[in-house]
Amino acid sequence: MSKSKIFSSDTHKTLETKIKDFLNSYPSFMTEQTSSSPRATGDAIQEILGDSLKDILGGNCSNYSSSFERRAMADLSFSDADGFNYIVDVKTHRLSTSFSMPNLISVERLAKFYEDDKNYFILLIVQYKIVQTSITVEQVHFLPIESLDWNCLTIGALGWGQIQIKNANTININATYSRKKWMKELCETLLKFYPKEVEKIKKRIDFFKVIKNKWEQKVDE
Repeated sequence: MSKSKIFSSDTHKTLETKIKDFLNSYPSFMTEQTSSSPRATGDAIQEILGDSLKDILGGNCSNYSSSFERRAMADLSFSDADGFNYIVDVKTHRLSTSFSMPNLISVERLAKFYEDDKNYFILLIVQYKIVQTSITVEQVHFLPIESLDWNCLTIGALGWGQIQIKNANTININATYSRKKWMKELCETLLKFYPKEVEKIKKRIDFFKVIKNKWEQKVDE
């Protein structure tokens, strides 16, 4: 399988630095009201990056788009000269937050998207601190999901299953993962996860059988 030049070289590291420097040099964009809301901050950063990432990517970018519905699997997308397609999910995390378990992507969506070796699901993770209305970006990660070590990921019980970061304060990167190895580990994780979910559903079915029986014994008023 051919690999993206962005991630088989140090290009993605250069992009991380450029994005961090860009955000830290950006004019203040928060108010006292919005700075207390991680969601408002995240929305503002996502909007700024949507307008600016194309220029930051420079020659690495074509077919750029930042027009997606809120529930879409991407916030941004672009292609490169080698025909690789990138969809980018922007995640922000305030470092003073003690715990956060962000959803990344449905396991079904990722499995279907990765049927094409030319596709990359990218996480653009912005970790920041905020004092009053002043934001300082401490770290930026720009990486494909398969560079996240499974020891910092989990599966949430939503739909087919949702890949989540266990705690956004702890992001472990394993750049040596191949996509094949990472996807095999995803499958192994799901083959352990699904039987447990079946047992939970069986218990719920039994519970509501009892509830139904109780209501059947009642007399309508």
